Amino acid sequence: MDKQRWISLVGLANRAGKIISGEELSLKEIRNGKAKLVLLSADASANTTKKITDKCKSYHVPMRIVENREILGHAIGKEARVVVSILDIGFAKKLLTLLDEYQRG
Repeated sequence: MDKQRWISLVGLANRAGKIISGEELSLKEIRNGKAKLVLLSADASANTTKKITDKCKSYHVPMRIVENREILGHAIGKEARVVVSILDIGFAKKLLTLLDEYQRG
């Protein structure tokens, strides 16, 4: 499976207004229970990675690592992004399926 499918779905979720990007906004949405899936770039700083990972674990929000911040930013039509949170359960479920298939190879 090529990565284009999950990138396209993230773009669609963005156009639908169902995502939020950035570390602080994502942490807020995780705490509020609105984040259904968190995408974290593999090249995020150790501090950001720990903060996001710990928060996702304590609030039981699924998290997936993507290759890098440029791909994540490109998916939502912006500059490089380290953290993107999906706020819609439908998009989150489909993205989990696509990302798990993609990462399995």
